[in-house]
Order: sequence, then structure tokens, then C-alpha cells
Amino acid sequence: MNCADYFVDRHIREGRSNKVAFREVHGDNREITYGQLASDSDFSGAAFSNAGISPHQRAAMFVLDQIEFPVIFWGAIKAAIEPVALNTLLATDVYRNIIDDCGASIVFVSAELLDVVLPACEEVQKIVVIGGDAPAGTISYDEFMSGDLAPVSTVKCSNDDVAFWLYSSGSTGRPKGVRHKHGSMQYTCETYGQQLLNIREDDLVFSAAKLFFAYGLGNGMSFPMSVGATSLLYNARPTPDSVTDILKKYKPTIYYGVPTLYAALVHKWEADSAPEVPLRRCVSAGEALPAEIGKKWQALTGVDIIDGVGSTEMLHIFLSNAPDSVVYGTSGVPVPGYEVRLIDENGTDVAAGELGEMIVRGGSSALDYWNQKEKSAVTFDGEWTHTGDKYEMADNGRYIYCGRTDDMFKVSGIWVSPFEVEQALIEHPAILEGAVVAHKDEDDLEKPKAFVVLKEGHGADSLNDLSDFVKERIGKWKYPRWVEVVDDLPKTATGKIQRFKLRAPA
Repeated sequence: MNCADYFVDRHIREGRSNKVAFREVHGDNREITYGQLASDSDFSGAAFSNAGISPHQRAAMFVLDQIEFPVIFWGAIKAAIEPVALNTLLATDVYRNIIDDCGASIVFVSAELLDVVLPACEEVQKIVVIGGDAPAGTISYDEFMSGDLAPVSTVKCSNDDVAFWLYSSGSTGRPKGVRHKHGSMQYTCETYGQQLLNIREDDLVFSAAKLFFAYGLGNGMSFPMSVGATSLLYNARPTPDSVTDILKKYKPTIYYGVPTLYAALVHKWEADSAPEVPLRRCVSAGEALPAEIGKKWQALTGVDIIDGVGSTEMLHIFLSNAPDSVVYGTSGVPVPGYEVRLIDENGTDVAAGELGEMIVRGGSSALDYWNQKEKSAVTFDGEWTHTGDKYEMADNGRYIYCGRTDDMFKVSGIWVSPFEVEQALIEHPAILEGAVVAHKDEDDLEKPKAFVVLKEGHGADSLNDLSDFVKERIGKWKYPRWVEVVDDLPKTATGKIQRFKLRAPA
């Protein structure tokens, strides 16, 4: 099975040729139907061959959320070329390393990204520019798709063949190339998409999370395409104002966000009132959702946020709350089709109420990290994938997030979860966001240090009661000994806090 048949060509056989697959919510509001996508991706596949790109070579995609993204992505897969969807918010040196690492034979770049991407492409022979003018040494997307092209015949593949690549978000350092199989996308759709999200053909979906990373790829492309729904594409950075405008104007039925953006929207709507939108599902992932944010969102909109846990390595969410069973402050239970365990440093299962690393088993696990044999062996342990996340299982069977393995630390011999302290921090009326890391005191002992972003209208003097505020909620030894007010927190493009940057010496 070539997964392009299931996600693209199947809709023609099932009578959806005229159904809109993607609609842009920027610029000229372009749209593309399932029939046009099938045809254009056929020609895209042929254009790869015309450009001299052979099966199993890599096509690096520095492409914003726009119509050309699915055309290039599915055209490559139809031709058995491996698209590499890449973060559009990184720096030139990082891009240079990624291009070198994946060995891209061709690069696609949105014109808005040229200044950052082009200097990283010295070793790439073919560079295709989407929109705007194509500089010397590149060709335009229109030129790439022109010429005497015969539609490509979709190459037959095994479910276990490599279909596409993603790169890890870099929340703990250098991004890693993650190779996914043809069968993985459909597996996430048949598990999370159908059995938990219950996405329908009549849904209109909007994902603030972008297509270039695993969460956004499922939200904005594979899930809606699995049932013939319509997805809204926005090519700019989502802000509280822009997301509010999109929700008001287009009225999607499913919205996907990340905790940082949910928090900012709650703050905005508490002052301005929430827009009237026919939402039936709201989903969060990327970081664990603070309970306070979920409760406020529900009060403002009448819709619960379904908080879940996924990873680039597992392609999408494998642990989640459910629409009719949301308990804020927990990550829920395993999604049907997945199994999880909590283990100690010796690989032994821990008891309920004890802290352990979560490992997961399911049919969407990646093949490996490209060019990183040792890290692959550590992460992909037979059928089980190590997440690097610390959890505990409550007596009711729900899992409670405690932090990344590298982020956990002990105070007075007791484990402290940065996330638990952060949840207490954002309950404070002056704090919009917070991040907690270990910091050594004058006796060289680790204690919590907090970095906080204040809500508009509040100053540092608003935090005079913060120590007592936190102590009352989570215990006397967990409160931050130091509090630093910052304008923003370092995050990946997926919204994950990069605590390793906060731990680094100034």
C-alpha cells in the first residue's frame, strides 16, 4: 500500500472530487478540492522524475501552511520520494545541518523563507521557490510543475517502507531525523482520529499547530483527509488576535492548539469575551495542559479541551483524555491501539503512585533516527518506544505528567516535577506563563528557580506573595527560591518550553 492512495486517490473513487480539501485563510483564500489535489499531486510526482529525482531520495520542504504543501508532500510519496517536512522557524545554521544530515536532493522553499533557507543550500543542486521571484540558481514552483509531464503512476509500497521524514522539535537540543512508514499515518487515523476524536466528513478543522511537525500534520492533513473533511491553512504565526479572527470568520468545528496559545486566548477572551464558534472538539498537545487553563477555557466556550500526549517518534497522540471523560491535570489513558508502561531506571515496571519513565507500543512508531544508531537503539527498544517523559499513574488509572526525564530534580531527597510547580504558578493572578528548572544554592544544593511572564498590567511587586501562594497549593519544599521575570520563555516552534536553555549559565 502506498499511503497516498488512501489519503488522496481513494476520495475520487468515493465521489469526493468536488469536495474542498484545503482552504487558505490568508492572501487570496485559495482552495483545492480532493479532485484537484489528486491531479496536481500526480503531476507533482511526474515533475520530480522530470527534475531527475529518483525514488527514495529526499525532498526537503521548507514550506509554509499553504496549498502547495499537500501537493508536494503527496506527489513525492506517490513517486516513492521521501518528503522531509521541516520547521519553518529555525536559523540558517540549523537548516544547513539538517539538509546535510538528510542528504536532500531537492529543496522546496516558500518565498517568505528564502533569506534564511537559501544560504543553507550551497550543496543542493535543485531549489524550487514557491511564490515570488526565483533568484539565480533556483527555479519557480510554476516552472517545476510545467513542461511535458505525464501523470505519475503511484508506486506500490509496503506498509513498512519509508514514506516521509520529520525532524524532532529540538526541545532538548539538536533536532533528529525521524523516519516514518507508509502505514503509520493511517494507523493514527484509525486509532486517535476515528476512535477518540471521532472526526467526520462534515467537519471544518483549524490547527494553529503547523503541518511541519507531527501534531500539526495529523491535525491539519491526515485526520481530515482520512474522512474527506476540509482543513483551513494559515501561513503566518498564530497569535491570539489572528486565531480569534479565524475562528470568528470561518467557524471551524474542530480546533487544535498548544497550551501556550490556549493560555493567551483565555487571557484575551476574559477581557474581550469569547467568539461564538460551533466548536465540538478542542485538542491540546505539545506540552501538558495546565488544569487551570482547561477549566477557564471550558467556562468561556462551553467546550472541553481534550489534552493528549504524543511525540514525533509516535507520529501523534497515544495517551489522552476523551471527549466524554476529561479530567484536567491528567493526560488521560492510552488511546485505543496503544499500550503504555511506566518503568524505573532498571526497566522494571513501577507501582501505581510511583514515578517512572513512560514507554509506549503502537503501530505508528517510527523506524529510527537517521544517522544516529546509538540514540535509535536507546529510544526504539524492540516494540517499545522510550518517550523520555516522567509520569505517575493515579489510582483511577489516569496518568499524571511530571516532566521530562532531564528536567526532574530532587529537593531534600524528594522528586520535584517542574510541571507541577508551573501549574501552581499560573494560578497566580499576575502570571501568564511560567517555567521551572533546578538551580544550585550557596550550599550547592538544587532548588526550584522560576522564570515567569507577567500578565499585562502587572509588575514584579505583584509577586510578593508568590512563595506562600505556591506553598499552599503543592507543599512547602517545592516553592521557587528564585523568581525571574522575563518577557517570554524559550520555546520550540511546537510550543514546548526549552528548559535546557533556562538551565544554561547566563
